[in-house]
Amino acid sequence: MASSTAGTGVILPHLDVPLRTIGGRDFDFDHEVAVMAVINRTPDSFYDRGATFALDLAVAAARAAVDDGADWVDIGGAKFAPGPPVPVAEEIDRVVPVVAALQGAGVVISVDTFDPDVALASIRAGAHVINDTTGVHDPRMAEIVADSDATLVITHSLARPRTPYPAPQYDDVVGEVAAFLQTRVERALAHGMPADRLVIDPGHDLNKNTRHSLELTRRLGEITTLGLPTLVAVSNKDFIGETLDRDRDRRVEGTLAAAVYCILQGARIVRVHNVAAAVDAVRMTEAILGFREPAYLRHNMA
Repeated sequence: MASSTAGTGVILPHLDVPLRTIGGRDFDFDHEVAVMAVINRTPDSFYDRGATFALDLAVAAARAAVDDGADWVDIGGAKFAPGPPVPVAEEIDRVVPVVAALQGAGVVISVDTFDPDVALASIRAGAHVINDTTGVHDPRMAEIVADSDATLVITHSLARPRTPYPAPQYDDVVGEVAAFLQTRVERALAHGMPADRLVIDPGHDLNKNTRHSLELTRRLGEITTLGLPTLVAVSNKDFIGETLDRDRDRRVEGTLAAAVYCILQGARIVRVHNVAAAVDAVRMTEAILGFREPAYLRHNMA
């Protein structure tokens, strides 16, 4: 891929990563963007407030996301935000049945957890990705994922799981996030994770205020040039709500704008709640960038 797109004024970093095979699917992240659907089996999830907490509703939502074009499904049983700890056995009971139900669905199955034992149970049940929102705070996470075929997402955050971190301060949020990610990638490598099974996420809104998240979005190219596939989780987040003065259920348009801007700077996995809208936005962006052909050609054709 060229380092820029002619005539757009948008600079695109070259992603020096090989073709990835994840969950039996091949992804060329130089020329492809994956849409990751969010499925929460938590009664207190920030967006859906427990709408998919029941097992049957979670499985149905995951299957609907696949029908809507999701490439990945990310299943969470304990949110990152402050709150009482979720017992490991309970978190396993929340996520593993969904993982099992999605076997053979043709989708990459991810589990959003910061607990190594939950990760182990999820991988044994068939999960292809572990999405650790605490950036391998426990090195055992890297060891467990390394001892499998799964991919590990390393996310920037500052707080320990489920604990508050009021008024975070950064001198240079992008530089500090990049340095953190580099350090945690090195930690994962030291504990056995191969580089070709690592993904990074700058952690929009995780221990960051709205100005921090906007700056991360504006300068995301400084994160994607670290050389690993970059995931962005911007969907319906507070930095969008505060920027646009929109309640949680009116942030779809802002989400899509942020996601597309991130793609233009090299993000290659987009984590979203509103799958159908995101799939259209992502596929249109891919076509504009020359990554994919139109579905059909009819207008002004002979």
